Amino acid sequence: MVRLPLTPAEVARGQRLGAALRRARGERAMLDTALEARVSPETLRKIESGRVATPSFPTIAAIADVLGFSLDALWAEVNQPERDAAAAGARTGAAERWAS
Repeated sequence: MVRLPLTPAEVARGQRLGAALRRARGERAMLDTALEARVSPETLRKIESGRVATPSFPTIAAIADVLGFSLDALWAEVNQPERDAAAAGARTGAAERWAS
């Protein structure tokens, strides 16, 4: 099976995911977090750095659980810029409709 290249939006979302998990980990050791989540430290490092933009759901769920990070809150944080852009587009579209 051929894997399609990631879109710029998918890469950016992966970077936001990694940054959110890194912030949630705080001062906690990467090794301890990875072992408790039952993922390799290298996997966690790659996710946090954005090098793995589309990690599996079970992996993210396990890491989030160890960090006490709600999946709903994580999803909201990772998708925030997309919602902001969509809202801005909707506002612009509404302004354009009112101006015509």
